[in-house]
Amino acid sequence: MSGPGEGKIKLGKADVYLHLKGKSGASVTHIDVELPELNKIIKEGENTYVGGKKGGIFLGLKKDMIERAEKLAKDGNR
Repeated sequence: MSGPGEGKIKLGKADVYLHLKGKSGASVTHIDVELPELNKIIKEGENTYVGGKKGGIFLGLKKDMIERAEKLAKDGNR
C-alpha cells in the first residue's frame, strides 16, 4: 500500500462490506464498495476490472471512465 502521493486525489471515505449470498438480496457473495463519488467516474451498470495489490485493490478504468476521472480531477474533485 503506497498511501498519499503526487497525482493521487482522495475521493472520500468508502464503506466497504462483505455481502454474503442470500442476505440483503445478494445472489452471490461479493464485496460492496459504497462511495457516491465513484459514480462520477463509473456509472451505474458499467463494468470494469479489479486486481489485487499490496494492501488493497486496484480498479482499472475504461476509456470513458478515464475521461470522467481526469475531468473530475481538473474540475477540483467536484
